[in-house]
Amino acid sequence: MYLIDPKNKTCQKRKLTSQFHPMKIPCNSTLLGQVVLGSLSAPGEGLLVNSWTGETSEDQGQYILTFTEFGCLPVSVLFNRPKTGWIVMSYFNNIRGIKEPSVFFPPPICKNATLDTEEEGDFFSAFI
Repeated sequence: MYLIDPKNKTCQKRKLTSQFHPMKIPCNSTLLGQVVLGSLSAPGEGLLVNSWTGETSEDQGQYILTFTEFGCLPVSVLFNRPKTGWIVMSYFNNIRGIKEPSVFFPPPICKNATLDTEEEGDFFSAFI
């Protein structure tokens, strides 16, 4: 994984240690239930969502994921693990597809970044 600081123009490269990523529903998840966010009073006033729960095998983390019924777009993630406690993420203004896939390529400042063997990272370590 790359930790990029565009302001200071620095780039660190670390070993990615986790398979869990909160942008998908893991196969071993359990459906908690289905609800409508908003209202059912008129067409278009509510959003049908499904909530899922489970544990990650890597670090005994627990999660609750909420995704839309149609399109399976992420709405919110609650994730708890012993090292960090609860992490809550909400998704807004989701757009299907990626207009500019090049944003997933490391910028030129990462070209000479060497792997930091002292530090490891996962999806959440970039936020902490």
